[in-house]
Amino acid sequence: MGTAASDFHNLHELVAKARANLNQNAWDYIVGGTETETTLRRNRMALDEIAFRPRVLRDVSKVDASVEVMGHKLRLPVMLAPVGALESFDPGAGGAVVRGAGSFGAAHMLSSVSEPGLEKVAEAAPDALRIYQLYVRGDDAFVEDRIERAIGNGYAAFCLTVDTAHYSRRERDLAKRYVRANRRDVSGREFQMALDWRTVKRIKDKYKIPLAIKGIATAEDAGIAVDHGVEWIYVSNHGGRQLDHGRGAMHVLPEIAATVAGRAKIMVDGSFCRGTDIVKAIAAGADLVGLGRLQCWALAAGGEAGIVRMLELLEDEVQRCMGLLGVNTFAELDRSYLHAAMPTNAPDVFSAFPLLQIEPYRY
Repeated sequence: MGTAASDFHNLHELVAKARANLNQNAWDYIVGGTETETTLRRNRMALDEIAFRPRVLRDVSKVDASVEVMGHKLRLPVMLAPVGALESFDPGAGGAVVRGAGSFGAAHMLSSVSEPGLEKVAEAAPDALRIYQLYVRGDDAFVEDRIERAIGNGYAAFCLTVDTAHYSRRERDLAKRYVRANRRDVSGREFQMALDWRTVKRIKDKYKIPLAIKGIATAEDAGIAVDHGVEWIYVSNHGGRQLDHGRGAMHVLPEIAATVAGRAKIMVDGSFCRGTDIVKAIAAGADLVGLGRLQCWALAAGGEAGIVRMLELLEDEVQRCMGLLGVNTFAELDRSYLHAAMPTNAPDVFSAFPLLQIEPYRY
């Protein structure tokens, strides 16, 4: 794409390069949300409303941002979240992303509506921490086929998305009269509409693979999931792309962490774009932080190398943040390091990147 990954010195430079490389439809797919895009902005606002309470005069000469997850040592508590149609951003699609994640040392969750599919992504990075996410488009046999294929191809966990019973109104596309190729002639949506807790019970009764439920947005549903034996609660509002006027993910996380109370692990996504965002999420009770839009920007900016460079920059930000907070490991973090504060920027999909307009990266 004309720019070496090492040429990116800041995360915002990846965003700017992605904008230069993408057409308007692909760009809107990354940056947009549903209807008024209120939930999207609240995701960012919820992060920006948190300040740090740093501790000083502590030996922070050995900061280590690594964690153990599902039998893998990760350099960061980060998962590249499931994104549909990754092929819109780079021909390598999910294969490029999983190779980048695996070579760096981060987790990857493959969307069932992203190329090149379950088996080929497994072949691309057999040693990476891989999780498979499913949109239900068929009956019980359909679900079980996907689970068994995931198990057979070495995926460490299986994820069921539960916040897409109805497809939302993506008004950026509607205003342009644009219909995405992966949204044409989609059959089987009625199965996602009819999905209920019986499917969760059946999966837990029949399979030993760890199960994540993606789209949990209340303490009540988190409690039900834990009661069903779900190992991972995935706090998400689909990046503000499903229900409009929802709460920001970091507004939701504390109540879910309190309800789960260690009985399950917690994933979270929703506008996490900076190292400080990751640190805030872990301090608030998450075990793994999902990156969606940032992943797409990095992929569009530089393919597999862009993914690796994005993770390297995040690692640098995380390590500096931890050291300045006075901790060496994530195990030392808790909510005492966080404080409610007024945000200084208007919430926006780009409010994590206030320097985007600096030359020569204006777009």
